[in-house]
Amino acid sequence: MALLLILGVGAKAQFIVRDTSTAPSSLSDTAWLRKRSFFPLPVLGYSQEKGLEIGLAMLYSFYTDNKNPDRLTRNSTLSLIPAITTEHQFKVDLKSNIWTQGNKWHIKSNLRYHNFPLYFFGIGDTTHYADRSLLNNTRYKVQVEGERLVGGNFYVGASVLYQYDTYSSKDNKGIYNTLSLVDKDGGYVTFIGLTGVFDNRDKENYTRRGWWLKLNVAYAPSFLSKQPLFKLDAQGAHFIPISRKSTLGLNGIIQTLQGDNLPFYLLPEMGNDNMMRGYYTGRYRNQNYMAGQAEYRYLIDPKLRVHLGFIDLKPKFALAAFAGTGTVFANHDFHFSGLKPSAGVGVRYFYDESSRLTIRIDYAVGEKHTNEPRQKGFYLSLAEAF
Repeated sequence: MALLLILGVGAKAQFIVRDTSTAPSSLSDTAWLRKRSFFPLPVLGYSQEKGLEIGLAMLYSFYTDNKNPDRLTRNSTLSLIPAITTEHQFKVDLKSNIWTQGNKWHIKSNLRYHNFPLYFFGIGDTTHYADRSLLNNTRYKVQVEGERLVGGNFYVGASVLYQYDTYSSKDNKGIYNTLSLVDKDGGYVTFIGLTGVFDNRDKENYTRRGWWLKLNVAYAPSFLSKQPLFKLDAQGAHFIPISRKSTLGLNGIIQTLQGDNLPFYLLPEMGNDNMMRGYYTGRYRNQNYMAGQAEYRYLIDPKLRVHLGFIDLKPKFALAAFAGTGTVFANHDFHFSGLKPSAGVGVRYFYDESSRLTIRIDYAVGEKHTNEPRQKGFYLSLAEAF
C-alpha cells in the first residue's frame, strides 16, 4: 500500500455579495461568498511496481460570471496532477469542469498521459491475487463533454472520447501471458456519444439535497477505432438532509460495453476512489458493471480560529461512513452471489467553504478470499466521492 504525505497551502481571493433571501445554513451565512481559490497538494507514495512516486495535485476554483454574477452559478474548477517515479515513469492529468452563468452550459474535459505499470488479474468476478501480472501501460486520452440546459433541471449534450493504449508484460509472470485477449498489445478507440442529465442539486460539491441522474450512450465507429463498439453509462445520486449537520447520500452506477470483439482494457472495471472503495482498480472487470453505495456525512464545526503567521484558518470538518456493493458480469450471467461488499470511514476538510471544496481521506475494506489478504484501500482525494 502506498504511503502518502500531504501538505496543503490555500491561496484565496474573494468578493462578497449580501444575500438575505435565504436562511443561514451550517455551511454558509447570510453573506454570499464567491471565492477564487488555489490549492496545491503534494503527494509522496511508494509501491513495488512504481518505486518512489512524487506528485503534486493542484486545483483552481473560480466563477465564470464575475462581471455579472448570478447567485445560482456553480463554481468552475481546473485541476492538474503530474507525478514521476524513481522507475522513470510519468503521468499528467489535466481536468476542467466549467459552469457558465446561471449554469446554462456545463463543459468538462480531461487530457491524460501516463506511462505507469498496473496489475492485471484476468477477466470476471473470481480472479485470484496469485494470478496477477504486472503490465507496462502507456495511455493517451482526450475527453470532452458538453451539456446545455434545455428546461427545468434537464440538460442534453454530446461527448467525444479518444484513447490510445499500449500494453506489454513487465515481468513475464501471471495470467496475462496465458490468456488470449482482444487487442492484447493495445489499440485505439473514439467514442462519440449523446448525454442526458437531470440535476437539481443544491450544490455540486458536498451536496446536501437533490438528485443527479446521467445517461450517456456512445458508439465507436470502425473508421475511428480499432474495434466497432457500443457503450452505455448510467449514473445517479440522491442526497437527503437528515439534520442541520448530517446528510445521507445514495449513489449507483451501471456500465456496459457491447461488440463482437471487446478489448480487455476497455471492459468496465470495478474499484476506485469514488465507487467500490477498497478494491484495486481493475481487479475485477467484465462486459457489465453494476454497483451502489450509501454514505453518511456529519459536519463538525469546532468554532476555532487558527492564526499562525500568514496562516489564518477557521477549520471545518466532516466525518463519513459508507457502505456499498457491486459486481462485474458477462451478458446474461448476472448472479447475486457475485456481489461484493465495500465499507469504510473517512474525514473531509473544507479548504474552500464558500464552494464546499474538500480534501477527502478514506479507508475502505472489501472481500477476503481464502489464502489472500483482505482487499482494502487508503485514498487521498480532492472533492467528494459523489
